[in-house]
Amino acid sequence: MDQGFFLLFAAASVVTALTLVLARNPVHSALALMACFLQVSAIFVLLEAPLLAVIQIFVYVGAIMVLFLFVIMMIDVREAVLQRFLPGSNLPVLVLLVVLGVEMLVLVLRSERFAIAQPVAMRTGGEVRQLSAALFADYLLPFEVASVILLAALVGAIVLARKEPQ
Repeated sequence: MDQGFFLLFAAASVVTALTLVLARNPVHSALALMACFLQVSAIFVLLEAPLLAVIQIFVYVGAIMVLFLFVIMMIDVREAVLQRFLPGSNLPVLVLLVVLGVEMLVLVLRSERFAIAQPVAMRTGGEVRQLSAALFADYLLPFEVASVILLAALVGAIVLARKEPQ
C-alpha cells in the first residue's frame, strides 16, 4: 500500500514539475511549484518523517512561495508571458528529458528498495506536537511578528506592482 502511495505522489510530483517548467504563465508555474512542494511533503509523511513534512510546508510552501509571488508581481506578467524563456527549438531538451525519465524508471524498477516489505509500526507524531507546542506557546510572538511582516511585504509588493492610472 505504501509503495502505491509513493508511486502516486512521485508521479504527481513529476507531473507538477513538468508543468512548472512548461507553463507559459508565471503564475501557473508558481502554483505548479507549490503543488510539487506539497507532493514532496506527502512523500516525507510516507517516509515517517512528519517533522520534515511540516517544515517543507512551512518553509517552502509558505515562505519561499510568497517570495516567488512577490517577484512575479514585480515584473510585468503580460510582457513576460509574451516572451519565451528559451528561444528556438526545444527538441533537444525534450529528448534529454525523455532519456533521463526512462533511465530513472529503469533504475527504480531494478532497485530492491521498492520490494514489498512488512509494514512498520506507525509513530504517534510526537515531533509535530513538539513543534506546534513550541511555535504556538513559546514562540507565539515572533511567529505572529513574522506573519505581520510578510503581510506588510505582500501589501507593499501589490502597491509597487500596480500600474499608475493614465
